[in-house]
Amino acid sequence: MTPSQKFLNKLGLKDPVPDTDNAVNSVDTANNSRPAHNNEAAHNSRRSFIKRSALGGITLGGASMLLPIQDVVAQSTQKVNRFSAPSDLKITDLRYCVTTVLGRTAIIRIDTNQGIYGLGEVRDGADERYALMLKSRLLGENPCNVEMLFKKIRQFGGPARQAGGVCGVEMALWDLCGKAYNVPAWQLLGGRYRDKVRLYADTPEAGSPEEQKKLINYRMKEQGYTWLKMDVSINELKNKPGTLVNADQWRNAQGNLAQWGDMNNSMSYANALHPFTQIQITDKGLAELASIVENVRGMVGYEAPISTDHYGHFDLNNGIRLGRALEKYRLAWLEDVVSWELTDQWKTLSDALETPCLTGEDIYLLKGFKALIDKKAVDIIHPDLASSGGLLETKRIGDYAEENGIAMAMHQAGTPISFMASVHCAAATQNFLSLEHHSVDLPWWEDLVKTTDGRKLITKGFANLPLTAPGLGIELNDEVVKQHLHAKDKTYFEPTPQWNELRSHDRVFS
Repeated sequence: MTPSQKFLNKLGLKDPVPDTDNAVNSVDTANNSRPAHNNEAAHNSRRSFIKRSALGGITLGGASMLLPIQDVVAQSTQKVNRFSAPSDLKITDLRYCVTTVLGRTAIIRIDTNQGIYGLGEVRDGADERYALMLKSRLLGENPCNVEMLFKKIRQFGGPARQAGGVCGVEMALWDLCGKAYNVPAWQLLGGRYRDKVRLYADTPEAGSPEEQKKLINYRMKEQGYTWLKMDVSINELKNKPGTLVNADQWRNAQGNLAQWGDMNNSMSYANALHPFTQIQITDKGLAELASIVENVRGMVGYEAPISTDHYGHFDLNNGIRLGRALEKYRLAWLEDVVSWELTDQWKTLSDALETPCLTGEDIYLLKGFKALIDKKAVDIIHPDLASSGGLLETKRIGDYAEENGIAMAMHQAGTPISFMASVHCAAATQNFLSLEHHSVDLPWWEDLVKTTDGRKLITKGFANLPLTAPGLGIELNDEVVKQHLHAKDKTYFEPTPQWNELRSHDRVFS
């Protein structure tokens, strides 16, 4: 008997090897004495195994024949590109970990009966329970039925971070589906328009022009970014008398007009909608803000686009006045000057200014964008895939905007999971302009993942699209992620049986 025959007999396969990514788990090593010539199923099973071994790159000879069977199987499969039987995939679990990216960002993992899994992300600052509550609606389902499952759970999403669970699940489903069929996620969206995706680097406020120049030089000269975004906040005027009207009563204990924080105080500045603060900017204040932009434009030059954001909470009239004060600097866009749902105000703003107007990072689903697009109320839409509905819904949003002559940029502030989901969507959408990268100054951010095709995540201000790697094209670098778990929750993809039971009737119609 040849070594190969001995090896196959030792496998003792009881049933034909299923077409899964974890076929070795179906090997029955307990019944290794069954005669192959008396069992046609075993014969077919072994023949099937040999065929799959050849296709998968497993060698059945050489020194490996001298190893114990468990070591042979492990050694033979550790570097093999394994696929599943997509029609037989079932969701078995939904697990999570919480990272410190942008303060608090959760990553989820959807497991299946075939060993492959999909990664998703709950938007920065959102609760992982937005995703966990969906688990009972997903168990036992085939993850490749992405659109059907999305429609099943989308009613549990809402604006901004309330959409985090639905969008995180949708990301993970596309990652799973791509792995099951061995194709990149962009291919499942209809193909690609580009092989690399242009990024814009978020540039935080600085305490001095010198510090601002240091941040800009790092982005443009060292990292190679060709598009920047900066804040032009009225909070910059806090120590400059005569620049604001009616601002003092809105300041926090530190004297700041803080746009975040005090979330449990419904009457705080952070929770006051733009039209309801009655803060006004004086001519002196407008000149001060314009000087900040002029300083940055002088450092950057006019070839690179500069976008602006986070002005503060003031009304439409002051938004128009600020926009006009900044027009000579040819900004790429004015972002979120007023709240996204105020469609008519956006139309008024866009008509009054030459600088492109943009909003959308907190809008959920295409139907949330339609009024803005139909009325031509903005020049550019700006969905965040972790809030807008995931990959397919965001592509639908981009395609609808394209039909109406409106471009799409993409907001992104999270881990490399939502970043790569956005890269796939951007590659598959024709009217795409640029994608935000919010963690340029975080040295370990890229190390949270490893690419499955060996490419770099980012090269000279462009994200590299995985051309062959299945799914999102990344896996977690477990040791690095574990070093950056949130202090209040150090669990790492533990089972979540407490979320298995479905306890409600979810139908939204009678």
